Amino acid sequence: RGYAGAVTAEVSRAARAAGASEVLLFTDLANRTSNGLYLRIGYRPVRDFAVHTFTAPENG
Repeated sequence: RGYAGAVTAEVSRAARAAGASEVLLFTDLANRTSNGLYLRIGYRPVRDFAVHTFTAPENG
């Protein structure tokens, strides 16, 4: 129905109107639907990255 897209576009517009120099979205590259929407409302791809967390094994 387009609700999420409308909200994303409006929140992005409001952030820019309030003085934000940039607005970032973190997306799943495999989600073509949302990424297509973001391109249509003016976002552009910047960088692909991943976050990895390493934990020490438990003693005992």
